[in-house]
Amino acid sequence: MTTTAAQEAFLQAFHAEHPAVTSEMLGRGHAPDGRSSYEMLRDRVAGRRRVLDLGCGDGLLLELLAEEDGRQLAGVDLSARSLELARRRPALSGPDVRLEVARAQQLPFADDNFDACVCHMALMLMADIEQVAAELARVLTPGGVLACVVGGGVVGGAAYDRFRAVFQEALDDLPAAQLVPALGDSRTRGREGFDEILAPTGFAPADWETVVIDLSGPVDEVWTGLTGLYTFDPLDEEAMERLREAFLAETRETAAPDGTVPFAFRIHIATARLREEI
Repeated sequence: MTTTAAQEAFLQAFHAEHPAVTSEMLGRGHAPDGRSSYEMLRDRVAGRRRVLDLGCGDGLLLELLAEEDGRQLAGVDLSARSLELARRRPALSGPDVRLEVARAQQLPFADDNFDACVCHMALMLMADIEQVAAELARVLTPGGVLACVVGGGVVGGAAYDRFRAVFQEALDDLPAAQLVPALGDSRTRGREGFDEILAPTGFAPADWETVVIDLSGPVDEVWTGLTGLYTFDPLDEEAMERLREAFLAETRETAAPDGTVPFAFRIHIATARLREEI
C-alpha cells in the first residue's frame, strides 16, 4: 500500500467510526469574539454564491453556509459515513446542494465551477498536496477565494504537559505498525509553507490569522474532545482508562470551583485569492 493510500485508508476507517468527531469538538468552541471556528470560516466567504466545502465531514459548515440565500453548495469528503450525517441536515437536502465521496486530488467538478472554497481542519491531512492545490485552482474562478482553518495544537499549561508525557509513554510502548500514519504535509500548518504550496497554481499570498478557540467545559466533555484527536486511536481500552485517570488527576488542580476544566485549541485561518487572469 502506498503512503497516500495508507493515510486515506486510516482516515476513512477513523471517520467511519467517528463521523462527527471534529464538529462535536470544535463546534461548541468559541474565539474571543464569540464565534466558532466554523462561523469564522463562513464569514470569510460572505457574499460568494458558489461554494465548495473541501473535507466537509458531517456538514456543519455547509449548514452555516446555507443560511445565506441563493447559494449553490457542494461538499466532498473521503468518509461516506460522515456524508450520511450531512445529508440528514434539512438545510442540505435541496437541489442546490451536492454532496459526494471524492478525493481532493481529483475533484468531480468542471473548471471554474466555484467562486469560493472552504476547508475546515482537512487540508493539513491531505497527501499529494500540490495536486490538491492544482485542483483547487482548476475548479475556482479567477478571483475565487480559498479559506481554510488549519489546526495549531492544544493550548495547555503544566498540567497538560505532564499528561502529554504520560500519553507519549503509552504510545512508546506500541509497535510502530500500530501507530497512526503521518498525515498530510507539514507545510500547510505555517504561512510560508502554505504560500509555497499555493503560489505555483496562481494563488496570491494568504492572509494568515491565529486564533485560540476556548473549549473549556466539564471534565468528561473536555476528555471526550481531547481523545477525538487521531493520535489516541491506536490505544486499547485499558490504556485509555489509565490515561483518563492520569488526565483527571492532572486537571483537578486547574478546574474551576464549578468543575469547569480549562481547555483550548489554537487554529490558523488562512485566506488566499486566486489571481485574476491577465
